[in-house]
This record gives sequence, structure tokens and C-alpha cells, in this order.
Amino acid sequence: MSDPSGFGLADILGELTDEFVAASRRSLDWFARPIDVANKNPHGFDPVTEADRAVEDLLREVVLGRFPGHAVVGEERGRSGGSSEFEWIIDPIDGTRSFITGRPMWGSLVGVSRAGVPIAGWMHVPVLDQTFVGFNGTTTRISGGKATLVSVSSTVSLANSVLMCTHPSMFEDPSDRAAFDRIDAAARLSRFDGDCFNYGLLAGGFGDLVVEGGLRPYDILPLVPIVEGAGGIITDLDGQPVSEGWAVAAATPELHAEALATLCVTE
Repeated sequence: MSDPSGFGLADILGELTDEFVAASRRSLDWFARPIDVANKNPHGFDPVTEADRAVEDLLREVVLGRFPGHAVVGEERGRSGGSSEFEWIIDPIDGTRSFITGRPMWGSLVGVSRAGVPIAGWMHVPVLDQTFVGFNGTTTRISGGKATLVSVSSTVSLANSVLMCTHPSMFEDPSDRAAFDRIDAAARLSRFDGDCFNYGLLAGGFGDLVVEGGLRPYDILPLVPIVEGAGGIITDLDGQPVSEGWAVAAATPELHAEALATLCVTE
């Protein structure tokens, strides 16, 4: 495997994946049992638990143990590490709302960017024991110990698409909600819930389109190599590289273009 990372990632990809999975699986120590929940948002509800913080600490240890000069940005602990052009992004539990309500489709996200461009991403969903790794133009799904290259569907039209979104309440602005409602109405089938796993389902061809809003960098940047490695397209609402806010991820260029056109109708 060639290595576009510039720091030997291809040589240790399997080892690093195993270490990330082991750290993510520690979240199961707290899952589906009583747990204290704190709120990080005084103007709404943004839950955080002991599990979020503990798993992030473990993932940071993995990254900084191997790459002490790299920078690390995590949802719960902020920024640490060096000032390298390489930046690791960690979301220890993407889907804490699902986690605290006993739902299975939450996961840990780890990504690495070089000079701001995502070059590798990992997602592990502990309850389902599925891992997705996007690197060097491919995406691998590991399930039950078996690794398989995955690819997106061939769906080219909204009318034939399966649309996924964690929840329409992500779109708080009325105009944003109206835009989402338009695309929801145009899709053949819409499925809500899912959090980060929606992007794995897209990568594996089980859904065709993910549209979400209100995202932070740690919610979405680790998922970019997973979507793109499977052959998909992911941008913001303006068709530019996604970093936060809106994400529009589609299986094909045709579907992506129709999705953007539907979302960006001027009323």
C-alpha cells in the first residue's frame, strides 16, 4: 500500500486500528446502565458523560504515544500536542444522546488531517462491533473479524434514494429546516437516528444520501475519508470541502448535484 500520509501510516494501519478499537470498546463499560449525564450547553441540551471523557483520554494516549509531535483536537479535552501540520481529531462518542438512551448506533471517531486536508478516518461502533477505515482511496469495513472493501451504491436520483439523517431537529433555523424538508419529501425513503453510522451505511451501499447540519469538525472530518474511500462525495452546502455546519454526502455525483440543487432552492 502506498502512503500519502507522509509519516508511515500505511505500515502501522492495522496496529493503529486495533488500538483505536480497543479504546472505543471501553465505552461498553458504561453503556446500558445508569450513568450521570452533564449538560455542556446552557441554552439547550448537549450531553456528556464519564464515558465520553474516559474514551477520549484513551484515544489521545494512543495518538500521542505514537506521534508525540502531532496536534490532537478532541470534543471533550480540546487541543493538545505539538504544532505539526498533522492534526488528529477525536470524537470519543459520536451520538451521546443515543448512548445515554440505550440505542446502539453510536461510535468513536478518529481522523487525521495534513495541512487541513483529511487523509485518514476511523469509525468504530462498539455495540455492533463494526469498524470502518478510510485511507488512501479505499474504505474497509471490519465486522466479525472479517475485513471487506466497501463501495457506495449506484443511485443517481433523489426519487430512488434512501436519505439518512440523525434527526431533522438538527436544522434549527426555519430556512434550513425548510431546505431539509424539501429533500426529505423528494427521497424515496428517509431514515432517522444513526449518528455517525449513517456514513458507514452510505459507504457500504445501504443508503444513498446523508444530509445533516449543525456539525462540528470532530463530528464530520474523520468521516470524510470513509465516504470518499468508498467512492462517495461529501461537501458542505456550497459544494466545498466540509469542515463544520452542513454535510451533504451522496453515493454518486448525479445524486449529490440533485441534492444540492434541492437544498439550495431560493424561495
